[in-house]
Amino acid sequence: MDQGRDITLHQRIVNDIEGRIVSGEWPPGHRIPFELELTKEYDCSRMTVNKALTQLAKAGLIERRKKSGSFVTQPQAQSAVLEIHDIAAEVKSLNLAYSFSVARRAKRKADADDNRRLELQPGSSVVEVVCIHHAGGRPFCLEERLISLATVPEAEEADFSTIPPGSWLINQIPWSSAEHRIHAVAAGSEAAVLLDIARNTACLVVERRTWSNVGPVTHVRFTYPGDKHALVARFTPAS
Repeated sequence: MDQGRDITLHQRIVNDIEGRIVSGEWPPGHRIPFELELTKEYDCSRMTVNKALTQLAKAGLIERRKKSGSFVTQPQAQSAVLEIHDIAAEVKSLNLAYSFSVARRAKRKADADDNRRLELQPGSSVVEVVCIHHAGGRPFCLEERLISLATVPEAEEADFSTIPPGSWLINQIPWSSAEHRIHAVAAGSEAAVLLDIARNTACLVVERRTWSNVGPVTHVRFTYPGDKHALVARFTPAS
């Protein structure tokens, strides 16, 4: 086999597999044909196939598992560090079906931790909402949210069964400022169960507080399995 044809076949294999993944024909978790199968399909050397699969793995499109073969990876979402991002839009950008469910909703008097997270006055009340956002039927993100009833009294009657609390708040009250805090954690017992991951799995946590001109609106903690999310920020030099 001449070298020119080998290079052409290598790129053809890459393009074919990438096209099937991007189009959704091969969804996350789909097993890529074994190297021997691809060698026969493309009438090429095993080295050419291996090179193509290595390139796809480096691009993050497939995962190669020893003795098991190669599998389409779960796409990794990216959100800007300083944006109020929409999880439904993140999921849809991955060409996956989005859904969410409410695991817990309660109105209660704010405790010391709530007061710290939302900078509330003593005796304040909050609504606590815990949601699981799903991508392609799998848990994608855990949302743990506090809403100040002093600032958003309408939240007391909202059940959030048809619209996520973040989207509901944006439609309900404009925010004037926000604060983000980003850190890594090991999944605790509840997060592991709700996200269907092993306890102590590395997770990325994005905490956000927002205020309106009236006062503190909400504090939310988003927990993502560490291999499912990335944060991106773009900077320009100071003038």
